[in-house]
Amino acid sequence: MFNNLSDKLERAFKVLKGHGQITDINVAETVKEIRKALLDADVNYKTAKEFTDTVKTKALGANVLKAVQPGQLLTKIVHDELVLLMGGAQEDIKLGGNPTIILMAGLQGSGKTTHSGKLALHLKTKRGKKPLLVAADVYRPAAMDQLQVLATQIGVDCFIDRENKNVIDIAQKALAHAKLNGNSVVIIDTAGRLAVDEQMMNEIAELKAAIQPQEILFVVDAMTGQDAVNTAKAFNDRLDFDGVILTKLDGDTRGGAALSIRSVVNKPIKFIGTGEKMEALDVFYPERMADRILGMGDVVSLVERAQEQFNAEDNKRIQQKISQNKFDFDDFLNQLNQIKRMGNVKDLMGMIPGVGKQIKDADIDENALVGVEAIIQSMTPKERRNPDILNGSRRKRIADGSGSSVQEVNKLLKQFEDMRKMMRMMNEKGGMAKMMRNMPNMPKMPF
Repeated sequence: MFNNLSDKLERAFKVLKGHGQITDINVAETVKEIRKALLDADVNYKTAKEFTDTVKTKALGANVLKAVQPGQLLTKIVHDELVLLMGGAQEDIKLGGNPTIILMAGLQGSGKTTHSGKLALHLKTKRGKKPLLVAADVYRPAAMDQLQVLATQIGVDCFIDRENKNVIDIAQKALAHAKLNGNSVVIIDTAGRLAVDEQMMNEIAELKAAIQPQEILFVVDAMTGQDAVNTAKAFNDRLDFDGVILTKLDGDTRGGAALSIRSVVNKPIKFIGTGEKMEALDVFYPERMADRILGMGDVVSLVERAQEQFNAEDNKRIQQKISQNKFDFDDFLNQLNQIKRMGNVKDLMGMIPGVGKQIKDADIDENALVGVEAIIQSMTPKERRNPDILNGSRRKRIADGSGSSVQEVNKLLKQFEDMRKMMRMMNEKGGMAKMMRNMPNMPKMPF
């Protein structure tokens, strides 16, 4: 996501590198490159022009301190304007009403049904709500089954009335069901079409009037670029929705929709879909996204994801085992599972300042962890607790049981032992300084 835009903005800032001051000429050249970068990212032309005009005005009107290079100043101005372009501040969904009614709208294929489930899981786990998913797509044969499967998968209630083709009646019955069963949030998955059409617009507008939802969220596929923005505008003209869920931001998208949609529709992006897993729904923070676009990372989001998955008591227990040199394969497998739940490994690494640029072309195999897990799970409980007993015959049995080779088992054991040595070093007095001095010789992690 945004890799091409990030690269081109970086090249644009290099125009000012080495210049002692900002002038009309070098700013004009830099701003021209920024505009080209935005247009290449499929940002709306009017939005791109207004953005760069503002950047140019602010750059030429800025007082440049001797301690600040012109390139640094322009980066700061672009960063601040990107934040404003994407909405300025994070905007939450409205959770009033008893129950709260959330209406999901969007075209077919945008990920509307899947993200209804993701939103339900988010509200359940992070907001303490009891959601009810409602199947109000009466046209797509598999829509009701898909919603039912998702509801079962994430452990939330689902309301389905298969023989009923009246979406308003379905929604009203679902609301009555929610009140009887104590559901605090009702998420209604409506029908989508392959394109915007009058029948769909009339149906969802009538549904809105009948149930008066507290929140209408428009789900749009970021991969469609400016088409996403145009579709959002068409829906907003009829529905006056409250916010956007931008899906597939983990894909090969140029980012134009994320940058344009607020300025064109004047509605905030509230959530972004960042992967296929049901947990892969993030609250949208304009400032954090601007940081990532400009290669500054997103440490706050990384820490938040880690805090959600890593239990404080578990961490204390692991720390104690490391200090006593008792860290074993059971502990390692637990740590791997926690890392996997945090999301896509490459996406996580991209949140670390300076790392995203270095790994943008790297082929990081998400399935690499599968082989490691298979080897560990082929060990007996005794072997996982005591890796030192793994002799030749045991290693051969583990290799056969995991579908790997003895060499792969040996490699994992060697890397695991090196990692344990590194952990011991970190726990010794002055260990961090010692580890930094030996950084070139640090062991490769076993995945």
